[in-house]
Amino acid sequence: MRAGTARRALQLAGLALAMLLVGCAAPQWEKPGAPRADVLSRLGKPTARYALPDGERLQYSQQPAGIQVHNLDFDATGRLVRVEQTLDPGKFGRIQIDRWTARDVELMFGKPALLERVALFDGVVWTYRYRDVSGFGFRRLHLHLDPSGVVRKWLITEEIEPEPREFPERR
Repeated sequence: MRAGTARRALQLAGLALAMLLVGCAAPQWEKPGAPRADVLSRLGKPTARYALPDGERLQYSQQPAGIQVHNLDFDATGRLVRVEQTLDPGKFGRIQIDRWTARDVELMFGKPALLERVALFDGVVWTYRYRDVSGFGFRRLHLHLDPSGVVRKWLITEEIEPEPREFPERR
C-alpha cells in the first residue's frame, strides 16, 4: 500500500471513530462533577430547562415516540450533581396525588407523549410511554390533571402493539 493511500485510510478510520464516539453521547453516561458547558457540547440542546432552588435542570426527553426522560441536575456553580431517568415504575411512587401540579409533572417527566380527555374525568390526561424493566414490554403512564392542573390520580396501562400485517406477494 502506498504511503498516501495508507495515510488516507488512517484519516478515514479516525473520522469514523470520532463519528462513532459523538453518536454514542447519551445523558445516562454523564458523570457527576461535569461542567454544564461540557455536557451541553456533548448532548446538544435539551428539550427543556428548569430553574431549581439550588441550580438548574436540563431535561432530555425522548417523548412522544421514545421511552425515556433524563433529568440532569446542576448546582449553582454549573457542575452536574445527578442524572436520573425518570420514566421508571420505581420512580412513579413519588407522584403526590392532590398535591402535584402540572409544573411538578413537567419537572419530573417533561412534556407528555399524549394529551387526552376521557368521559368520566373532568380534566386532561397526560400520557407517557415507557418500557417496563420487568420485561412486560411497553406501557403507558396516565396522569389525570383536573381543570386547575392538580394531579388527581394516575394509572398504568399496557401499550397495545399492532399486529404485524401480511402483504400479498407481488408478481
